[in-house]
Amino acid sequence: MTEIIVALDHKNLDDALALVHSLGDAIKWYKVGSVLFTKEGGQAVKRLKELNKKVFLDLKFHDIPNTVAGAVENSVELGADMFTLHASGGAKMIARAHQRAQSVAKKRGLTAPKSVAVTLLTSLSSQDIAEDFGIKKTPEDIVKKLVSVVIKAGANGIVASPNELPMIRANFDKNLIVITPGVRPVWAKKGDQQRVMTPKDAARAGADFLVIGRPIIAAHNPKAAAELILQELKEA
Repeated sequence: MTEIIVALDHKNLDDALALVHSLGDAIKWYKVGSVLFTKEGGQAVKRLKELNKKVFLDLKFHDIPNTVAGAVENSVELGADMFTLHASGGAKMIARAHQRAQSVAKKRGLTAPKSVAVTLLTSLSSQDIAEDFGIKKTPEDIVKKLVSVVIKAGANGIVASPNELPMIRANFDKNLIVITPGVRPVWAKKGDQQRVMTPKDAARAGADFLVIGRPIIAAHNPKAAAELILQELKEA
């Protein structure tokens, strides 16, 4: 069944942990991204692990292979269960990151985290891509190429818009982990996302994980919002 990763896009750890406690056992996975990490650092990951939660460390590493490998090593030692890097960093960078995660985990006697590469940000439209980067290809064509790079590099999965899910599932290994942001229930605001889909439709299209932030964390009753989405996934 498709799982929810709740994005802890909070500015401090106390508020993030208050949400985690309020959601209880309903949610297992949480995203620690750049907003929370730049405020609280590795402590955010450690506190979630103390609560027996799974951590999706979404820092989107993108640098020369050696630098990214060093960041990944630190991520493994923090206890991250999945980490992200940018697919546009190239096959060598992705491969080095994945291999370092495997080797460090084995050396420390830990379970290796899943390496996941971000393809194309869901805030980018076709017009943005053409105007900002001079690329005339469709988002789907770009994502298809980047997924092939990720698979070549040996990573475990990718992050992609729900709109690209049918293409990914039709063309690539079914064991590839697919994580989908840009998911909005019909009752939630779209915000700055451009390529979106409902949780039910994303699950039916083949998403393994849905990253959901504002529809839950900004809700008047976050637990009720999470339960509504979980019910929608059961129906899918």
